[in-house]
Amino acid sequence: MAIIAMVSAKGSPGVTTAALAATLSWHRRLVLAECDPAGGSILAGYLGGALDGPRGLGELAVGELRDGNLENAFWSQLVDLDAPRRERLLLPGVVDPAQAGSVTPLWQRFADFFTSLERGVPPYDVVVDCGRLQVGDPPWPVLRAAAVVLLVTRAHLPDLSATRATVKAIERDFAEHRIPPGTLRLLVVGDGHGGSEISKALRLPVIARLPHDPRTAEVLGHGGTVRANRPLMRAAGALEVPVRALLDRRRARLAWPGAPAPRAVSAPSTPGVSGAV
Repeated sequence: MAIIAMVSAKGSPGVTTAALAATLSWHRRLVLAECDPAGGSILAGYLGGALDGPRGLGELAVGELRDGNLENAFWSQLVDLDAPRRERLLLPGVVDPAQAGSVTPLWQRFADFFTSLERGVPPYDVVVDCGRLQVGDPPWPVLRAAAVVLLVTRAHLPDLSATRATVKAIERDFAEHRIPPGTLRLLVVGDGHGGSEISKALRLPVIARLPHDPRTAEVLGHGGTVRANRPLMRAAGALEVPVRALLDRRRARLAWPGAPAPRAVSAPSTPGVSGAV
């Protein structure tokens, strides 16, 4: 499925929670990349900080700027969320503010690399948590490279007002960079206005709604046992179906199989990933 990016307008509508729930419930091999410029939260939250040393996007960026060795260094920066299966991997986000400046010049480099993972051996799709768009230096190159961009919003008027401006900003940027139409969709979180009302108000299709499930959100945010039968996890798992259908329609329309493919990057036979849960 290539890159599936999740982003929000402002506040905390649940981008990280939605991205993590999808990663833990979808059936394809996935890398969850925390590319929120404000910093990652899964390492300290869901994983409880239980790693044997610094790891993640910040370390990868520093190494890339120093050595230009992203293809090899990438696998050593991942965490296996479902060890030892290596099917649900996490690239933790920046935790040291001093590293944030190293990441910004490399958004395009990361976008190109994430795209190549779909054609690796074995192949991985990448779910990218892009955080809030209304921050300094958002990861625009990653959003432009995504096959699907899910704009996460709550179904309440204040959130919808901010989301409307963000929809316009993304559509304007995509038009300027000639991104094919049909990439952007709404992912609604929690209760409130109906999907048809939201779609009509924002002039953008709603791909799915994730239910209000505070017990599961607490686990995903602070650690614990994830139960697959909980409402949030069931809905997150079901989200894979419309996302895959959207991708299939885009590929058919754009005739992607005949397009030049980026160079694939394959995982090493024994990548440096370790499970913390």
